[in-house]
Amino acid sequence: MYHNLIVLAARPSDWSHDRFIDWWRGEHAEVTYPLPGLRRWLHTELAESDDAKSAGWDGLSVLSFDSREHLEAALASEEWKAAVAHVGGMRGRRMIFTGDEMTMVAAAHQVS
Repeated sequence: MYHNLIVLAARPSDWSHDRFIDWWRGEHAEVTYPLPGLRRWLHTELAESDDAKSAGWDGLSVLSFDSREHLEAALASEEWKAAVAHVGGMRGRRMIFTGDEMTMVAAAHQVS
């Protein structure tokens, strides 16, 4: 079981969705990969929603650590400070959550 940092984010108003996703998965990823204790990183590019309450978000990241202590150590690190500084001028919106992960349905492996 992992302890996760979940980030829901939206682009700045003057950026396209594609530009934001490219930035997040490219330039920003390069400063995020070095986080100490990072075990897994899943990123989902969000499709436009027809639901007004859900509209306006571009992506969701789940950064996984072995424990809450490992996550806290990462958040106290110089690498985290660098990642936050990199986001600083981007001007988009974000919501950040942490919590324990529980697998509800295990991934199925397809056999050809």
